[in-house]
Amino acid sequence: MENQMEPANLVQEKMGPLMRKYAVPCIISLLVAALYNIVDQIFIANASYLGSYGNAANTVVFPLTVIALAIAVMIGDGCCAFVSLSLGRKKTDDAHHSVGNAVVLSVVSGLALCAIYLAFSDQILALFGGTVNEETFSYSREYFFYIALGIPFYMFGQAMNPVIRSDGSPKFAMVSTLAGAAVNLVLDPVFIFGFHWGMMGAAVATVAGQVLTAAMAAWYLFHTKAVRLVPKSFRLKRGILGRTLSLGVCSFLSQISLVAAMAAINNMLRIYGAQDPVFGQQQYAQIPMAVVGIVMKFFQIVISIVVGMAAGCIPIVGFNMGAERKDRVKKLFTILLASEMLVGAVALAIVECFPAQLIVVFGAANESIYYTEFAIRAFRVYLCMIVFACVNKAAFIFLQAMGKAFASTLLSMIREIVFGVGLALLLPLFFGLDGVLYSMPVADILTFIPSAAVIASTYRFLNDSSN
Repeated sequence: MENQMEPANLVQEKMGPLMRKYAVPCIISLLVAALYNIVDQIFIANASYLGSYGNAANTVVFPLTVIALAIAVMIGDGCCAFVSLSLGRKKTDDAHHSVGNAVVLSVVSGLALCAIYLAFSDQILALFGGTVNEETFSYSREYFFYIALGIPFYMFGQAMNPVIRSDGSPKFAMVSTLAGAAVNLVLDPVFIFGFHWGMMGAAVATVAGQVLTAAMAAWYLFHTKAVRLVPKSFRLKRGILGRTLSLGVCSFLSQISLVAAMAAINNMLRIYGAQDPVFGQQQYAQIPMAVVGIVMKFFQIVISIVVGMAAGCIPIVGFNMGAERKDRVKKLFTILLASEMLVGAVALAIVECFPAQLIVVFGAANESIYYTEFAIRAFRVYLCMIVFACVNKAAFIFLQAMGKAFASTLLSMIREIVFGVGLALLLPLFFGLDGVLYSMPVADILTFIPSAAVIASTYRFLNDSSN
């Protein structure tokens, strides 16, 4: 099959403008995807008849949407990296097979996850801390049912987004996500405040946006540029599927580990919150979970920028590695690390200086003083090492883009599973409720040690022209 688009700019254009061209749409796409749940939470929190109970329910369901996202980005980012490497090596047949296989896999996995969620909803919600009190569990069930129905559309849209970027259309990928988010943003207040549909209204608005994004992605598959799909593209090929998924494992782990961490954190908040003199009272039991959920949403916004910058570089890195232009890859790595550190520094300044203003956005005016005090402490402690978190994420994804799936996966496992989950379970044994807040910064500091070694090793590799 002939390549329909020769992306010569990937090996000729200056790295700064090229990075902006690919990274900015990716950042916006990921931010908008993150804002689905965040917008829901903002409107829920500001509805007086939902308040912190609705906020806590949103926190319970949030990791379950991340499971869907994790599978989708594993398929999509893996396909994006494989397609970029294949095009750089002029192997267009491998490229179109990878895209076709990604389409099939995203559809099948979306339907399967939807079925699992609907069949075991109560057990799943309990696993993620939904039983903190009766009101929270009731709201969680209502919200989760409709979110589960939209999972196939959500996964397909998110999986195709990086595939569309790898085909040379980062702007279309951005617009399709923006369109869905706009629908959610418009319908949320209508359903929650106008129709008083409560948690159901927030979920239905979200699913409506996801359906639109999925429909636009499906349309694009019939109008691709560099990779032309034909019927045989959709026949699963074990070798290509295995390579695609291996390149996407890092993206999967970076998301799924958040799920494991949130499950651990939510349950530690439930257990040790019950031992607190204030939050052990029934009317305040949901506050720690609601607050940490809000802090995690802010963190998700920052990480969406960080991951977007790094993931936006995947087509550039993959193509240049395939074309053996390591000098350009090295320059891009330097620009990326500097940019990620700047993002982390700005985020740190915000959480340390303006935590009270941040929580007001999520309906603090309707809550008790205990809510506000805990929220301010949570923002300042939980995210105090966010600069290290940004650099760590950049290193993981850049390795993935270079085709070094094992190193990328290993680092992600260390950060997200060993430290992320382990410390969330361990530190509360010694520090109680505060131990949950300490787990995040300690994990980021410990992870930076191997990350720094990998960054140095990557520079040595890119400096060695014999490799």
